Order: sequence, then structure tokens, then C-alpha cells
Amino acid sequence: MLSLNRRFFLLAPLALAACGFEPVYAPGGAGAVLQNRVAVDPPGSQDSYLLVRELENRLGRSNDPAFALSLVISTSEAQLAIDREGDTGRFNRLASVRYSLRNLANGQIVTSGMVENFVGYSATGTTVETLAGEQNSQERLMTIIADQIVSRLYATEINA
Repeated sequence: MLSLNRRFFLLAPLALAACGFEPVYAPGGAGAVLQNRVAVDPPGSQDSYLLVRELENRLGRSNDPAFALSLVISTSEAQLAIDREGDTGRFNRLASVRYSLRNLANGQIVTSGMVENFVGYSATGTTVETLAGEQNSQERLMTIIADQIVSRLYATEINA
């Protein structure tokens, strides 16, 4: 049984190489190509500020960008858990973001897409607790969206 485990670990890299697996941060990988080379559109709202901040944390802030990332953010809020008196006890914050990564050298769109997600927060405490929960949900949602966008960018084959 021990030799089977050893063989598996010795042959696993060959199987991954055969299927086209390439580490994201390897030379020429999408992570290495995009790191510190993407200019994200400047923010125009609180949601876009939080999203741009999270994207720049993951991709780096570029002084000499090779790519431009454009974002269109759409958010909404849904009331949940409404009691008999008509008070809402829980909210869902929803966001969908359309993105496109453009090569600045030739103006071509390298990749584009849309990501969606939601987070919830409680409104059962005081006004201060509800506002804090709302602000926290906004930050959490933009963090989740940034993770989704970066994951999709890294999964794209990008030529520098």
C-alpha cells in the first residue's frame, strides 16, 4: 500500500502536466502576467471604491499598466424575515458586476464576464447595530465579488 501512495505522488505531476495544468504564478501564468499590470477603473461610488480596493489588493496597483479592467456594478437589497408588525428582521444585499479586461497595447478585450453574489445581515438590534451590519455586508460582498473576478481572470489564458 505504501508503494502505491509513493507511485501516486510521483506520477501525479505528470498527469497534471498532461492535462494542461499550469500554476497561476508560474512564469507566463495569468497571475504573473497580471500582477501589478492592471489599471482598474477609478471608483465612483462606495461599492466601486470597496471593489477597486479589493481588486488592487489582489492584483497590485500598476504604475505602468498593460491592461485596463472596467467594471459595471449593480446592487440591490431584498427584505427578508418580515414580522407581523411589518418590521424587517433580515436583509440580503445582492450584487452583479460586469467586467472586461482590455489590452492597452491593441485595445482588444482579453476577457469579459459577469459575477453575482449576495450576503445577508440582521436588522433586529439597535439602529447602530443595523447600520454596522449593513456596512459590514457591503464590504463582505465586494470582497466576495473581487475574489470571483480575480479567480476568473487567473483562469483566462492571457498573452502579455
